[in-house]
Amino acid sequence: MASSTVTAAQFGNLPDGREVKIFTLTNSNGLQARVTEYGAILVSMATPDRHGSVADLTHGFDTLAGWLANGPYFGATIGRCGNRIKGGKFSLEGKEYSLATNNTPGGIPCHLHGGDVGFDKVLWAGTIVGDHAVELVYRSRDGEEGYPGNLSVKVTYTLTDDDELIWQAEATTDAPTPVNLVHHTYWNLSGDPTTLILDHELMLAAAQYLPTDAGLIPTGALAPVAGTPMDFTSPHTIGERIETEFEALEFGAGYDHCWVLPDEAGLRLAARVRDPKSGRVMEVLTDQPAIQFYAANFLDGVTPGKHGIAYARRSALCLETEGFPDGPNQPAFPTVVLHPGQTYRHTLVHRFAVG
Repeated sequence: MASSTVTAAQFGNLPDGREVKIFTLTNSNGLQARVTEYGAILVSMATPDRHGSVADLTHGFDTLAGWLANGPYFGATIGRCGNRIKGGKFSLEGKEYSLATNNTPGGIPCHLHGGDVGFDKVLWAGTIVGDHAVELVYRSRDGEEGYPGNLSVKVTYTLTDDDELIWQAEATTDAPTPVNLVHHTYWNLSGDPTTLILDHELMLAAAQYLPTDAGLIPTGALAPVAGTPMDFTSPHTIGERIETEFEALEFGAGYDHCWVLPDEAGLRLAARVRDPKSGRVMEVLTDQPAIQFYAANFLDGVTPGKHGIAYARRSALCLETEGFPDGPNQPAFPTVVLHPGQTYRHTLVHRFAVG
């Protein structure tokens, strides 16, 4: 049996000359993950199909230059606060904070994924940890992108011999601040990025979802999925109901919503995806209260990615475990505010198999 390894190499340089490293994690079964210090990004994840043919399952770019203009957040670590914040504003301890309004769904401005220069667009410092992991650290200064407090962040990628890719985030702060770190890989389990994911079978372990307004901001309600095209408690192909006349799907141009996971402590199964053509299966486990399922409705088929392929609309899916969107503005939601003396923790496991 082959041994597990982690190696480092130069990936390129930022415009200001700083070197960016890329790490390659290989497990004893031949699965391979590549992670870069820029954006703490998962550059690729290669796994075998039912015939043993190994292929990369993620959207992205071949070179650092592509990642520097990574509009869709391919593979990125998102922060300080992932997903959307209404109007780019929130109040905390009597003070109002204004953030970049860098997204306009439905023509309504909001703050998305940490702002103009979120954690996906900064250089982290990476270190190899043993034969299975890479640790990346970043210090977000008080006032960065409008957020209060100095935030110290650590993200660890681990590729186990049980064919699990584990993304773990930790953070501490010296002042109260919203924190909702999110991992944002685009998956196509077929290994062929020219195909769509509408035939992928999806299960979401969620009996409720968060309805939104036309700006994709949660209304505050928790709605049952039963009897709606949002019900993935048993497996359905993604394309089966994506064009249904249903308000949530019309607002999101398809699936781009937050599902509420069972209120249980510790890791639990959040999602399961299967590609019937390749037989690849990916299970998603997390300790977070919610998962955003996004069917890549806004990819435009124009920007070239890996091997020059321009990724088409709905050629991938994202499964982003997270706190509730717009959490800083909705006191009825689980809090996303981190205080001094506390440690933010988020574990996300991608478990790969064939079935």
